[in-house]
Amino acid sequence: MPLLKPDPTFYPSPRLAMQAPPEKHAFVAALNPPGSKVNDALLVVDVDPGSPTYGQRVGEVRMPKFGDELHHFGWNACSSALCPYAPHPHVERRYLVVPGIRSSRIHIVDTKPDPRKPQVVKVIEPEEVFARTNYSRPHTIHCGPEAIYVSALGDPNGEGPGGIFMLDCETFEVLGQWEVDRGPQFLHYDFWWHLGFDTLLSSEWGTPNMIENGVQPDLLLGGKYGHQMHVWDLRRRRHLQALDLGNEQQMVLEMRPAHDPRKAYGFVGVVVSLKDLSASIWLWHRDNGAWNLKKVVEIPAEPAEPEKLPAMLKDFKAVPPLVTDINLALDDKFLYVSCWGTGEFLQYDVSDPFNPKKTGSVRIGGIVNRTPHPKKPDQPLAGGPQMVEVSRDGKRVYFTNSLYAAWDEQFYPDGVGSWMVKLDAGRDGGIGFDKNFFVESNDYRVHQVRLEGGDSSSDSYCFP
Repeated sequence: MPLLKPDPTFYPSPRLAMQAPPEKHAFVAALNPPGSKVNDALLVVDVDPGSPTYGQRVGEVRMPKFGDELHHFGWNACSSALCPYAPHPHVERRYLVVPGIRSSRIHIVDTKPDPRKPQVVKVIEPEEVFARTNYSRPHTIHCGPEAIYVSALGDPNGEGPGGIFMLDCETFEVLGQWEVDRGPQFLHYDFWWHLGFDTLLSSEWGTPNMIENGVQPDLLLGGKYGHQMHVWDLRRRRHLQALDLGNEQQMVLEMRPAHDPRKAYGFVGVVVSLKDLSASIWLWHRDNGAWNLKKVVEIPAEPAEPEKLPAMLKDFKAVPPLVTDINLALDDKFLYVSCWGTGEFLQYDVSDPFNPKKTGSVRIGGIVNRTPHPKKPDQPLAGGPQMVEVSRDGKRVYFTNSLYAAWDEQFYPDGVGSWMVKLDAGRDGGIGFDKNFFVESNDYRVHQVRLEGGDSSSDSYCFP
């Protein structure tokens, strides 16, 4: 239903979004562990410290069919609806678009009138996605000024190319493939844009057949997973430039552009280097009219006793950081980095994006360390910092511990568990656990988090 005035959770600029009221609920993608017969669900967690149910699950909606493996979901509309070249000021941030990466099914979930009682109101079946786009395995949702953009890892047979397709932001009709000229691009993972520069950038993981049964060591050691980024003309939907990080940089995953539309840079995480098992953060930026890359952070592997390592790592005698997610605060000052292998969670001051400075670190879980949460100091934890989300004001950071079912089993063969935590972030740097917030789940594995009203990775802005 159209609104008479813009949704109050739409903000012209990141600066104004930072002044928004604190979130009271978090929506969390929850998947059934291997062997479970329970359908996946979207969980609702109370994140209001003044509430008697703070830090508890207070709602859920189960998906109608089995076997989805819910992944990176997003809103039907966000602050980009205020952009001047394709305005949709009267749509409402109400629906969550929730893809199943295994099923290729997309769920439209209504979060109103009561966010604790979300409802599935539409299901886009995989056959419709296949027929209209020739893509499968929808992975990431971003709301753009004119439509909903959806990344997909491959074609209906699990091969490539992967790419982007679009949904109408009001009817949720599948519109079709986004690319007009994809050039050399074949592998796909994440994507984001610089609206002020008419530029979209994308990253690479692997085709569905390369990833769905876990990491394939022969492909990894052969440098066959993604190691490039791609630059696109956003309006003309044409490939402009390929940026190669080098074959040894395997799996170029999560992308976080600067929120200020005047800034033409962003950060991307690389899971592992074949050279030394390190992980890294790279900066993309404009350089004399072209786009370029620079490695700005390297995180080394940590020595470990072989008997403490899963089979695929024993010969290396080290645990890799495995950077699987990053996030950038709305003021573009602090970057957060999840090291799912070692269990470390890092904060960097990126006020100078070419020279990040480490300002905070905590540890929880980890392949070797199994560091407990302060609330339960005697309980070793598996898994590690994974999907991370930052509140609009930058004061709160949430993360969960499950990566992807088949990969969970490889790196945590004795069980990955399921937990969600919250950190408090200082205005000038530094992070620490909220000792009263530790959400565990016995029936699901928790993955991505979205915050009520928007968060640091849900919206893009057209005004500084």
